[in-house]
Amino acid sequence: MRSMNRPLCPYRLQIALLVGFALTTFSACAPLPPAGATGSGLPSANSPAQYAWLNRVTWGATTSAARQLEQLGQARWLQQQLQPQDAKLPEPAQGTVRAMTISQTGLTDLVLKMEQQRKDSDTLKDDTEKKAAQQAYQNELTRLSREAATRHLLRALYSPAQVQEQMTWFWLNHFNVHLYKHNLRAMLGDYEDHALRDHALGRFRDLLGTVTYHPAMLRYLDNEQNAAGRINENFARELMELHTLGVDGGYSQKDVQELARVLTGVGVNLNTGNPSMRKELNRLYVRKGLFEFNPQRHDMAPKTLLGATVPGEGLGEVDAALDMLARHPSTARFISRKLATYWLSDNPPQALIDRMAATWKATDGQIAKVLETLFTAPEFVNAPATKFKDPVRYVVSSVRLAYDDKVVLNVGPMLNWINRMGEPLYGRQTPDGYPLVASGWDSAGQLTTRFEIAKAIGSGSAGLFKTEGPQPTEKAAFPQLANALYYQAIQGTLSPATRSALEQANSPQEWNTFLLAAPESMRR
Repeated sequence: MRSMNRPLCPYRLQIALLVGFALTTFSACAPLPPAGATGSGLPSANSPAQYAWLNRVTWGATTSAARQLEQLGQARWLQQQLQPQDAKLPEPAQGTVRAMTISQTGLTDLVLKMEQQRKDSDTLKDDTEKKAAQQAYQNELTRLSREAATRHLLRALYSPAQVQEQMTWFWLNHFNVHLYKHNLRAMLGDYEDHALRDHALGRFRDLLGTVTYHPAMLRYLDNEQNAAGRINENFARELMELHTLGVDGGYSQKDVQELARVLTGVGVNLNTGNPSMRKELNRLYVRKGLFEFNPQRHDMAPKTLLGATVPGEGLGEVDAALDMLARHPSTARFISRKLATYWLSDNPPQALIDRMAATWKATDGQIAKVLETLFTAPEFVNAPATKFKDPVRYVVSSVRLAYDDKVVLNVGPMLNWINRMGEPLYGRQTPDGYPLVASGWDSAGQLTTRFEIAKAIGSGSAGLFKTEGPQPTEKAAFPQLANALYYQAIQGTLSPATRSALEQANSPQEWNTFLLAAPESMRR
């Protein structure tokens, strides 16, 4: 690091460091040397690939994570990740989550309470009072969605179950819903926590079932409007194209129509009571919380789905259809490819995808086993860090590297950075989810924004430790990134261009900025 008495680098030099050499070195940096071979297929302890592997399978490597990996060994560490037991957050993060409304109130009670608030506001006669009440309703919905986003980031930053948290994000993107559809803001916390996170590493068929029956998905894709004689194909189409088989998965438009018929009567009940119906249909009626299967709205005639007959028997038809979709070979291939794309490369090796799909078939879609095949594969272990980080990963990994297990008190700046870069949590309007490849995020404007974020984090606390009310007596200092982890692991992964840029830094803060804005910090 150069003398602190020199004038600061001009801003144009800073931009050049980011936009200039970053664009030319994303693919030009020398790959990491191959990992040492072990019986598990994982890199041997203290190998040059160990840091890169850790950086890929967590939300971002940290000093404490590297220490735990060294203590446990990679094989044991990985098994703990794939079978997490205790994923409590450190205080005060755990206290923040514990105090949230979405943690204290169940889905049904919360949504019905909000629905009653909406109805009460609509009945007001005075226009001013009505407008204020309706705004209060919207504000409360927004507060609930903010709680969910805050909890998501706190878990990403500090949960010891790093693979589970990344898979929660993966499934949240795969089974995308948009927060501003109807009253989904009141449902997001439960959808993420129970439909997705609880099954993130389990059997795919179980995950698919919890998603299919969750009111957030049913409302988002309009299946509550799907009834015999008034077919709505939205959910059926996305269930096949995006959630299971893939667009080239071997189904036809007729299959979409038949699956839509299977899904008739599957919807949401936001009333405190059940609908009245014909006596002979009572035995087929199902209600669990907000979920409802109304046989009076269901097409009871037989269907033919993917070449198989589905007898008309009510809600059992849906389970039979989900069994077919979850166990279809196209689903194994489609999701294995998507997993490899997310974790490893925009163009993952076909041989690796085939092995993952074979594990899927052999284990009946056990997600943890498919991931184990991926994480221990030579193509994964020995891969250079070329996977470009999406905005959420870039922000989370930067804060993890900067502050490790020092708990931030305010994730508001992180949410703002993610929003600026176009990837707000729950903000994708279309059901396809955010892009998993670099072309969605590597524009010059995006890189400029990342430099500004790197500067905010590297130069000070960036508001991450600023809270409402009285402020902490201890003023948060800027992070010290020139630490043991840097010299023992990170430094060896940097290109000559990056090391040269770091040598031109005029202060520790500027050095931090250059490191966080370097091409290597954009990749994993």
